Formats: sequence, structure tokens, C-alpha cells
Amino acid sequence: MNMGTAAAWDGLGIQLDGPRTSSGAAYDGSAESIGDARRFARDFLARVAETPGLAVAPRVAGTVQLVVSELVTNACKYAPGPCLLDLEVTSSTVTIAVWDTSPTLPAVLPPDPSRVGQHGLEIVMALSEGVEFQRETVGKRITIQLAR
Repeated sequence: MNMGTAAAWDGLGIQLDGPRTSSGAAYDGSAESIGDARRFARDFLARVAETPGLAVAPRVAGTVQLVVSELVTNACKYAPGPCLLDLEVTSSTVTIAVWDTSPTLPAVLPPDPSRVGQHGLEIVMALSEGVEFQRETVGKRITIQLAR
């Protein structure tokens, strides 16, 4: 699999642990990271489809790719340097976590149809079952849960 600017955590890019499957990748923060992360998510979900009981519906797979794209775009735009993407599928959820170097938590703006731009996080939150913003020792992690 061509990872472009990404590097998988393990040689296969996927780890199986009972009824959950997870994978992660690191990106350099360049503009190419966004498309690479979206492709990584798509390829991960395609491999998950081969795991009995964990296949994700096409609608959910599209939502996962959208959320990955939005979170990695924000990481590349607002945080200098690398970012990390972690994906996990369980029997009931898909979890997407993105770490970046900026300790500043995102500002959640109220819906405003007259605002031009800055609707990505608003969309992600509307699609999500759960959202967590967490400062880390270095940077922050944003974790999104989607229902399968």
C-alpha cells in the first residue's frame, strides 16, 4: 500500500484484537497529508470489511473519510508539524482520533449559515455520537466516535 507521507504503526497497517480492529498512521503536516489520510481511512475500512462482524456500511465509511479529512485538514492548517491518525472499529463504533502539535483546543462556533468557512468541526460534531478534545503533554488529541 502506498502511504505517501504516512507511515503505518506496523508493517501491515492493521492490528487485530478480538472484536476490535485498529490502525494508525503519522503524517508530516503537508497539504498532501489530507488526501493521504483519507486514502488510509478508506483502505483501512476495506481491510476491516474482511473481518467477520466488523464491516462498516458504505454510508458510515463515507462519514469516516469526511471526518478524517476535516480533522487532518484542521491539524495541517492550525498546528505546525506532524499529526497522527488513529482509527478503531468495534462491534458498535468507529473511533477516529487525530493528534497534532498545537495545545490550543478548537473553538466550537455556533451554527451560522451566513458565516463563510469554518463549518468543518460543526459538521463533524453533527455527525458524531461523541466528541472529546484533550490536551496532551505535547499538543492535543481530538477523538470522534461514530455509530457503526
